[in-house]
Amino acid sequence: MCDLETYECSDLGLFFPITNEYTWAKSFRIIVYLVGLLWSFMGVSIIADMFMEAIETITSKKQKLKLVDPSSETGFQEIEVLAWNGTVANLTLMALGSSAPEILLSVIEILKESFMAGPLGPGTIVGSAAFNLMCITGICVISVPKGEVRKIDLIKVFAITCIFSIWAYIWLIIILIVITPDYVDMWEAFVTLLFFPIMVLLAYLADKNFFMKETKVKSGDEEHLDLDAMLKGTELPDEVHASKKLVLEFVRKLRHERGIDDKDVSKLISYVMAKEQHHGRGWYRRNAIRNLTGSTKMEPVLDEKTQELLETMLVADDISGSTTSINMSEPEMRNKALVEFAASQAAVLERDGRVKLTILRRGKLDNRVLVRIETSDGTAEAGTDFKEIKETIVFDPNQTHKEVEIEIIDDNIWEPDEVFFVRLSVEPDTGCTIGNRKICQVTILNDDSPGTIQFEKPSYLFKESCGTARIPVQRVDGADGELRVHWKTKDLLAIRGRDYVEGEGEVVFKHGEVEKHIEITINDDMEFEKDENFELILDTVVTKGAKLGNLHRTVVTIVNDDEFDGFVSRISNLTNANLDALRMQRATWGQKFVEAMNVNGGDLENATVFDYIMHFFTFGWKLVFALVPPPTIWGGWLCFFVSLAFIGVLTACIGDLASIFGCLIGLKPEVVAITFVALGTSLPDTFASRTAVVNEKHADMAIGNVTGSNGVNVFLGLGLPWVIASIYWTAQVPAGNLGFSVTVFTICALVTVAIIFARRYISFFGGELGGPAVPKMVTGVVLVFIWILYVILSALQSYTHIPGF
Repeated sequence: MCDLETYECSDLGLFFPITNEYTWAKSFRIIVYLVGLLWSFMGVSIIADMFMEAIETITSKKQKLKLVDPSSETGFQEIEVLAWNGTVANLTLMALGSSAPEILLSVIEILKESFMAGPLGPGTIVGSAAFNLMCITGICVISVPKGEVRKIDLIKVFAITCIFSIWAYIWLIIILIVITPDYVDMWEAFVTLLFFPIMVLLAYLADKNFFMKETKVKSGDEEHLDLDAMLKGTELPDEVHASKKLVLEFVRKLRHERGIDDKDVSKLISYVMAKEQHHGRGWYRRNAIRNLTGSTKMEPVLDEKTQELLETMLVADDISGSTTSINMSEPEMRNKALVEFAASQAAVLERDGRVKLTILRRGKLDNRVLVRIETSDGTAEAGTDFKEIKETIVFDPNQTHKEVEIEIIDDNIWEPDEVFFVRLSVEPDTGCTIGNRKICQVTILNDDSPGTIQFEKPSYLFKESCGTARIPVQRVDGADGELRVHWKTKDLLAIRGRDYVEGEGEVVFKHGEVEKHIEITINDDMEFEKDENFELILDTVVTKGAKLGNLHRTVVTIVNDDEFDGFVSRISNLTNANLDALRMQRATWGQKFVEAMNVNGGDLENATVFDYIMHFFTFGWKLVFALVPPPTIWGGWLCFFVSLAFIGVLTACIGDLASIFGCLIGLKPEVVAITFVALGTSLPDTFASRTAVVNEKHADMAIGNVTGSNGVNVFLGLGLPWVIASIYWTAQVPAGNLGFSVTVFTICALVTVAIIFARRYISFFGGELGGPAVPKMVTGVVLVFIWILYVILSALQSYTHIPGF
């Protein structure tokens, strides 16, 4: 026999319970409803992923514009721009994509409650807003990598959404406490809803610099790039597919120097290209959902072997300076200085006693810049081979270069050539950043020996059309005096006189020189041939005391252009296949079902144990939601409406489960709303923000949308159901007991926003997110504490332990 309380709990749902389960044991029912609630949160996350996919398909639509171009034959130039402005898309469809469950829960509840506001929907909206603003911001502050800072780039848009986010709740206080306590008149409901398009319009004007004179007029193409950056992530576009130039660069660095196969080269290229892409908020949210549910990942994964190879290559590039120099935009060049070494390598004879390194500064020049410089051991050791330095150098205003001298210790003992490293660094937010040449490798040359002569590598590759093959010859373990070495070639598949010209010669090293080149003319016979090669041999050292090294022979391979281009095309195709696997949209229903039925979308090689576990729990949802049409149909709109319908049904179930679960454990719906339901609907945003703050250089994708979403939640999530109910009741609608919770949230929100802006404008913090370790940890803890305080006060008022309004 069940007790009366348990029986009453079973009468709260729209869909649940579906049997006489009130006769079951109460503890068992609590477990069933808790598991059902958590499982439903997984389901709503999966369908929200598809909903966001449809939205991103819609907002990525492009249109063609014609610009006047007198230099063109037709008199105009045609360009493509995104049809949706980035800010408008983020505050309308994008915000709807992340807030749909909360908004629909509020609408469904007011319909279920006979057009009267219930406690669950509005409570979830306020509770979710509190968690997003305080907890997610706090987590993002702490999650920034050590020594780094993230600032909001579109600060004017953020300021507008901040103002409206706070005003939304001040407006609720005005209408729910001051004007018509606990009731909403029809005009109040319509004004609440009207604030939504007003917020979007003002944010759009701020994005277009309407409130401030523009410092630069953008051309149509630049506008296209800015908009594209706002919503990049819908898919990997054609222009970023593997170019032959990039393939050639990686082939040169990896395939022939490190001996890896075509598959590894293509995986590495696709990884680097995908990582360089800018992603929008929708991409980060969807990727977070897929990571949580064991679905197809939207970011590339490298196996252990290829990861080690990438790290090795990055270290080598860091030292050699072969990576592309950091390019700063004009605003960045005006606001920040860039400091780096003039060269990434230097050599000094041991007897010279000092090595002089030049440090360059460009970009912002009108301020004083402090740069930390310190040495670190390599094969050369501080105190034995050189004198350690750890000091700060000062660039005065308009000073563009500095020279630093490091003392070399001459011990008069023969040693092989040795190296040590000199590193540059700056403190965060000092108005300065370090360029790619942040490390300089210094080689101490043994000056008691003329040296050893050898090649750098055992083999080299040149295209037949290159004209001249330049093979470097190195002089190591000494550079004293002049050194001469004789070289000759030996035919293998390549024949001297037919495939190449020179057959012998002499290389002369002057005193102190450590590298020279042998140049051999390559003949291009314009015929298709297989690879041909010849051997290059250093056979005789003319200078006394010098000797040949182990690598005194090397093989030079001449690659036919047609065959080489075929190889490059093969690598490009493999790379494109890898990139296509990261596409956010699936073209057919068949592909959707294949991904739904397989762990990690079928990529078992990179699937983890967690992926298998979550795929097991979410398999049912994935299979059901595979019925949703792919977003490639009707421009994404069919997927949009079908997904929205699924979200509506699932949200209604969540409302039932949450109400009955709260009743069974003795929690009021208001408390369930601001805790369990708010947390469940906000978890994907939490993981998305944390990933964005690590990967992006600005804070916009991490917290820039939080304030906008909070405003959208109130204006749509409360305004829309209030309008529906007020029309039904003609004049006014009961609004429930929201006044106290809204007031507490407003105070907490004001404190949170004040902390964010204080971190931006007080140099001690460095920026909104990240910065020095202790301040960022304190900020994160304080923000989470503010959220806990909001939950405690709201719960206490719900149980009348403290008075309301």
